[in-house]
Amino acid sequence: MNGIEWRYLAFDALTAPQLYAVLQLRSEVFVVEQACIFQDMDGADAQAMHLLGSQQGALVAYARCFAAGIKFAEASIGRIVTRSSLRGSGAGHALVEKAIACLSPPSAGQVIRIGAQARLEGFYRQHGFVKDGPVYLEDGIAHIEMQRSV
Repeated sequence: MNGIEWRYLAFDALTAPQLYAVLQLRSEVFVVEQACIFQDMDGADAQAMHLLGSQQGALVAYARCFAAGIKFAEASIGRIVTRSSLRGSGAGHALVEKAIACLSPPSAGQVIRIGAQARLEGFYRQHGFVKDGPVYLEDGIAHIEMQRSV
């Protein structure tokens, strides 16, 4: 996806404006757009690496990446989100590819796990993720666990 500048930062490296933009985008999509009342700030941000995609200085894409053993036994990606104005442009695919690359070590065989909204199973399948478990409800939204071997 052309025009997006990517940054991969530890929590402590985020500036106050960057953190504000992250929380604003996550709230805009996960709480307001999806009409889901949930506690987004779950205490895990400090343990994550943060992938920020900006266009003309504005945050347009974001994902939270974890090493193995933090959220799941495997490395994981979560809070995958793109601004609504970019949907359908390929920005979401670019975001997932970047997040996978950020978690991929030089040696093959690492598994990446996600807890995906069930309606997006086909999207994540395009990136090599396969369903790994039954559908479950999280904050009133159907989710599935998926995994991908790097």
